[in-house]
Amino acid sequence: MLISRGQTFASVRCDRHAMTRILERHGEGVEKAAVVIDEQYVGHVGILSAGGGTLPSKSVDLLVIGAGVVGLTVARSAILRHPTLRVLVVDKEPFVGAHASGRNSGVLHSGVYYKAGTLKARFCVDGNRAWRSWCEEAGVAVRSCGKVIVAQTEADVAKLETLHSRGTSSGVRLEWLDGKQLEAIEPAARTHQRALWCSDTGAFDPEEVMLALADELAARGVEIRLDCGFERREDDAVVVGGETVKVGHVVNAAGLQADKVARLWNAGEHYRILPFRGLYLYGEPEIQFRTHIYPVPDLTMPFLGVHFTVTRGGRTKIGPTAMPALWREQYGGLSGLVPGEMLQIGADQLGMLLSDPTVRRLGMSELRKLSRSQLLADARALVNGLDARQWTSWGRPGIRAQLLDLKTRRLHMDFVVEPAERSTHVLNAISPAFTCALPFADHVVETYLPFGR
Repeated sequence: MLISRGQTFASVRCDRHAMTRILERHGEGVEKAAVVIDEQYVGHVGILSAGGGTLPSKSVDLLVIGAGVVGLTVARSAILRHPTLRVLVVDKEPFVGAHASGRNSGVLHSGVYYKAGTLKARFCVDGNRAWRSWCEEAGVAVRSCGKVIVAQTEADVAKLETLHSRGTSSGVRLEWLDGKQLEAIEPAARTHQRALWCSDTGAFDPEEVMLALADELAARGVEIRLDCGFERREDDAVVVGGETVKVGHVVNAAGLQADKVARLWNAGEHYRILPFRGLYLYGEPEIQFRTHIYPVPDLTMPFLGVHFTVTRGGRTKIGPTAMPALWREQYGGLSGLVPGEMLQIGADQLGMLLSDPTVRRLGMSELRKLSRSQLLADARALVNGLDARQWTSWGRPGIRAQLLDLKTRRLHMDFVVEPAERSTHVLNAISPAFTCALPFADHVVETYLPFGR
């Protein structure tokens, strides 16, 4: 379904319930409609740029590179503070949220995992509340399903104490559960002695959120140009989509490409993005878990382990995998392959494997998950009576951008933003970046942009 809105269009995949709300919102303006059915979605609704035409704005106050959730929320934060700003968002893809944002797990995180005082802890707790308020105002559904974190061993029980301390220090609402209380909340889950209940965790459709967010920006006068990639910097201007635009300030929110863009401003020179590819395995529609079910994670790792996620539409999925990708956009086949980039990323991945025991342990663990049977074996430890025959459909792959510090050869575990000449570079928008996006965008605008306050 293509929903026309003058020069700006928007694109998102959604389920039947989301489509109903979108039609209610835009029905009178629909010029053309088509439904595409695939394994996971009932329809396709999109924000596509008008494409091919001349850019209306040849001079802007703020240019945002990247129409993912970070780019769009930064544009929103700026225009809310200064409604007369000329703001342009550009993206090389034909729809918003084409990469990590649109392929997000859809979990609205609570902030239980992160040390108090870190940016992730601060923005996750605030972001959970901010998104709930925004979604209610925008008419976007949030599933308030909560999450249980279950223990498998005595050592896990001790780690749950650490999570409880971290979460409550950051303002996360947490409750201890015994076996009977856990069964009352989620009959499918099992635990060793105790579990943690995170009532603030939820689920949303990330692509529906992206559509509604782009819709809001268009209404506020922000120009979103898709199929309009950033090409190069030229003094006080940039070339996007083959045209030169004079800019006052640039925000680089290019995700997987952020380090390459930053270097054109002599920023981020000792960082490089490493891509990790993730997949979820979907259960049959009749499998209806009530809550997310997570294991106790290894807090030294950037990933949370195999878990069960309830989608906003009620489906349940297992995952994700987190395998190192060989190139930045390795979604399938050879699409997006850049040979030189593959060699560089391969060398970085190999160097980390050789020098970091933690990464070696991660690598061995993730290799096991390439086997569906091994992925299910990991998941089986969290629930009662998992039937492998009911888990056969793989979802779309997503790629997470992790920032490697070339000096320390370690992955950064928190947000990294670096200022440069008339520009700001979001180098590490680490998970849970979607949940964090609204307050993180305010932080970027208030801290780094010349017209932020």
